[in-house]
Amino acid sequence: MLCKKLTIRESADDDASAIVTVQSEAFGRKDEADLSLQLISAPPHTISLVAECNGDIAGHVLLTEIGAPVRAMALAPLAVLPKFREMQVGSILVKAAIEKAKAAGYEAIFVLGDNAYYERFGFVSNKADPFDIKWQGPHFMALELHEGALGGKSGKLHYPEAFFAL
Repeated sequence: MLCKKLTIRESADDDASAIVTVQSEAFGRKDEADLSLQLISAPPHTISLVAECNGDIAGHVLLTEIGAPVRAMALAPLAVLPKFREMQVGSILVKAAIEKAKAAGYEAIFVLGDNAYYERFGFVSNKADPFDIKWQGPHFMALELHEGALGGKSGKLHYPEAFFAL
């Protein structure tokens, strides 16, 4: 499918069913969709962006504030409908989310994912290594939104409980 007009915008309440569809189709299950809806409606600050292709929601990314030694967010989940993959929709969403987090004064973003994909945006695992979280390992990465933001920092990361239900 060709995307003639791609628009990135903040999600709205009436986007919930489209977000569920995108997340469920992208992951082949409903867990990430449930996580997204729980986090969007929960007290922690979130940045929820959708990508509209020709007026239809084609992708969704969510950043959620986490407890950390610096002002930080977690990127999860990121999903694009299968028919819109290979069109850079996910990359455009990630770049927009990073810019929104930076503009909101956050210092870092953490993500658990494919290194080859997320390293393109500057995420690296060695920046996340000093931080303690259940899924710590080579696929857990961090991005400094301001140079040196994570330098000399370490400690436990506190994610909202919804993340641990997956």
